[in-house]
Amino acid sequence: MAAPIEPPIAEAPSTVFPILIALSFSHLLNDTMQSLIPSIYPMVKDSFQLSFSQIGLITLTFQASASILQPIVGFYTDKRPQPYALAVGMCFTLLGLVSLSLASSFNIILLSVGLVGVGSAIFHPEASRIARMASGGRHGMAQSLFQVGGNAGSSIGPLLAALILLPYGRFQVIWFSLVALLAIIILSKVGGWYQRNQHLNLVKKPSAGSDAVTPGLSKKTIIFSISILLVLIFSKYIYMASLSSYYTFYLIHKFGVSIQNSQLYLFAFLFSVAAGTFFGGPLGDKIGRKYVIWVSILGAAPFALALPYVNLFWTGVLSCIIGLILSSAFSAILVYAQELIPGKVGMMAGLFFGFAFGVAGIASAVLGNLADRTSIEYVFWVCSFLPLIGLITGFLPDIERRK
Repeated sequence: MAAPIEPPIAEAPSTVFPILIALSFSHLLNDTMQSLIPSIYPMVKDSFQLSFSQIGLITLTFQASASILQPIVGFYTDKRPQPYALAVGMCFTLLGLVSLSLASSFNIILLSVGLVGVGSAIFHPEASRIARMASGGRHGMAQSLFQVGGNAGSSIGPLLAALILLPYGRFQVIWFSLVALLAIIILSKVGGWYQRNQHLNLVKKPSAGSDAVTPGLSKKTIIFSISILLVLIFSKYIYMASLSSYYTFYLIHKFGVSIQNSQLYLFAFLFSVAAGTFFGGPLGDKIGRKYVIWVSILGAAPFALALPYVNLFWTGVLSCIIGLILSSAFSAILVYAQELIPGKVGMMAGLFFGFAFGVAGIASAVLGNLADRTSIEYVFWVCSFLPLIGLITGFLPDIERRK
């Protein structure tokens, strides 16, 4: 029996680029601030005498506070839109940064990153919804433009940490509160546009017999497809967590590079992630999202398998290739999921952002514990097999053909 047709969220008749650019830039600012957390791990580990397990716990606290709340925020705002929720969420990030700069104990660090996680939980599902509203039907492009800002911010964070935080100390995090204030101003303007255009958040009834707004799949098939997508997110974000949280330690331990140089390698990897995100969504609009997902996750496998065996130069090269290929999947996965269940844009965005954050947090804690028990090199060898899970993409239905 086919699943009942859910009416979709209405969209602007043409792409509203000023709003998409504002969301992308705000995402850049948001993720720049968030990326400061893993960027200061070597500094925090030394000053507080932390183990790898405690480093993983910091990431788990941040990711858990973000992941648990995101589907709830998305579900709530699907029913009761909150135009200025984005600016309110950024206020939590501001408080977290100030607290992190002044933290005098491990517990205060956990509280600080938890506040930043709450800000992220509010930001991502609502910003994703507004991006779809402003897409003018170009859903993959809109999500990629939104996502590329975040990934660019994630790559800038380690660079700023190398230039500002590592030479002058963790207290300098407080200057990034000015970045949070700028984001609050921009998101208040976006909230104003959202409030004036709330008619775009109303649902449209599909014409009789039309399947343009639903893949026409059975409920069982839709649940199975969502499960596959979540498994793909699982493999992608565990592998990404190994690089984003422990790449610097891997380079320092295996090749003896300095902390500052390790941040530059991390910047190069995260910049390649941003570039891959930019291309993934528009490519999915053109050739189909299933094929982008397939190539993205499985295509990274040979490079990931080779990474533990190469020298420093090729480690930098291969990590950038992996970031470029692997990152193109998320926008395609998110839009694919939103098209599986039309009308639940915020909830699906919250589910997938939240699951991604949660998986990354749990993975960081587990991988940190594994590194303590074995070695950081062993962690990277184990994780190198994860992209092979991309083989299950073949079980996804071709919903573009059904349309």
